[in-house]
Amino acid sequence: MRDTKESRLLLVLLIAIAFALITVDIRGGEDSPVDGARQAAATVFGPIENGVSSAVNPIGNAVTAVRESGDRHDRLAELERENTALKAELGSDDRNRSRLDQLDKLLKISGKGQYGIKGAQVIAIGAAQGFSWTITIDAGANDGIHRDMTVLNGDGLVGRVTTVGPNTATVLLASDPDFTVGTRMEAGDELGFASGQGDRPLRVELLNGKAEIKKGDRLVTFGSQADKPFVPGVPVGVVSRVDPPGGDLTRTVYVTPYVSFSKLDVVGVVVQAPEKDPRDTVLPKKPKPVPTPTVTVTVTPSAPADGQYQQEQ
Repeated sequence: MRDTKESRLLLVLLIAIAFALITVDIRGGEDSPVDGARQAAATVFGPIENGVSSAVNPIGNAVTAVRESGDRHDRLAELERENTALKAELGSDDRNRSRLDQLDKLLKISGKGQYGIKGAQVIAIGAAQGFSWTITIDAGANDGIHRDMTVLNGDGLVGRVTTVGPNTATVLLASDPDFTVGTRMEAGDELGFASGQGDRPLRVELLNGKAEIKKGDRLVTFGSQADKPFVPGVPVGVVSRVDPPGGDLTRTVYVTPYVSFSKLDVVGVVVQAPEKDPRDTVLPKKPKPVPTPTVTVTVTPSAPADGQYQQEQ
């Protein structure tokens, strides 16, 4: 439409009519004279609006879903982080419980033997200082640790201190081939020397070639002069094999150690030896023998067959 005087006058007239209709509609309320026209318009344009709404709503829902999916993703990631943290916490609790159990056993064995100990934790394992079977502990000279001190845990003999630093120390394990400790058999008092064989049982040479030894017998440390490097009475292990006597001056037996050298964590360094030899009091209680079940078979005589009975008659 061209911008002329007549068109501008028509536009002003239409606006005035619109305002007049709005005023009449507001004042009329429910009885408004334009209500019929409104309903007619709704009848005509309602389906069109519904169609447009149906077409537009999925798009709006999709936009909302995308927006909310980000929120759900964030929540899922948060739940995954919480789950991971919870698992780590539970794992930490399990580790702490394990260490508490080890510490409890260590305190019990030190109490039985009257050993003054300094607790430590294994922080490294490997070929430190040129040895094959060693561990490094987080206690050293600043903690009163010195060379040639006995190291044990809640199960028994671990080894001896070989090198000491200000805050750490190296321990030679009893499983090392260069390790040797004097031993004494439980009750029988037979003396010998145990040597490490890596991941195999300890080899013990008994001084008495005719000693009566059997599988299941137990050994403890004999102790050294001035209690260095070994204090007496520390459990060593259980005899697992006995070589037959061969007429030699010594007799060889093989001992499964109490300590699992591949699972060391909490250990104790004996910084004060007992006033007297604890002898066998530190050894664990012997397991109760398990009775072997016996089976008794009762044979019930069967009745003779009819033909056999008649023949005997």
